[in-house]
Amino acid sequence: MSQAQAKENQVKTHFQVRRSDLPLHCPMPQDSKWDAHPRVFLDIEKSGEAKCPYCGAEYQLTD
Repeated sequence: MSQAQAKENQVKTHFQVRRSDLPLHCPMPQDSKWDAHPRVFLDIEKSGEAKCPYCGAEYQLTD
């Protein structure tokens, strides 16, 4: 496995968020900026779950 593949496997792709984090957008404020995709707002309030169309990160509303 290459170093790039190993790094990709270590990237967190599942996140739990609270209503206080809304409105939800990806990437999140704590994410690295240099390799980030354009900010996209995600509608998580209806189903309690959302998936970023750019990077595939999955979000779950916990409260």
